[in-house]
Amino acid sequence: MSSFVFPARSTTAEIELGTTLQPKFDADGLIPCITTDHLTNEVLMFAFMNAESLAHTLRSGKATYWSRSRGKLWCKGEESGNVQRVKAILTDCDQDVLLLKVESIGGVSCHNGYKSCFYRQLSEDADPSDEASLKLQFVARRLIDPAKLYKK
Repeated sequence: MSSFVFPARSTTAEIELGTTLQPKFDADGLIPCITTDHLTNEVLMFAFMNAESLAHTLRSGKATYWSRSRGKLWCKGEESGNVQRVKAILTDCDQDVLLLKVESIGGVSCHNGYKSCFYRQLSEDADPSDEASLKLQFVARRLIDPAKLYKK
């Protein structure tokens, strides 16, 4: 883990209306990060960042996340070639969520071969008391076979 430290959180007024980035990392050192296409604003993915991945993103200009499953930094596209070039980084009002606006090089953000990780939609007639009604419908087409993206 990096020793990189972002400014300490200060007053509510400074966090919510100030001009200094004071990200609120959770107890595990993570902050949620939503990533969108910088031109269309389509949500491409959701991941977590830690201080090291945020610092790497700032230095490299390439979206870098913290992989909870692998326990390591994950520079988007390092295996697939589908790099995300960061165009803007925004934070919400209390600085506990980040929003990356990116140019998606290669056009695929999902490890399943879709442009966006959000390629299925819950059926309109979903009823939480009826398990059979909780159906997901595909709302996008797969752009590439994942086996062609990841050659392990």
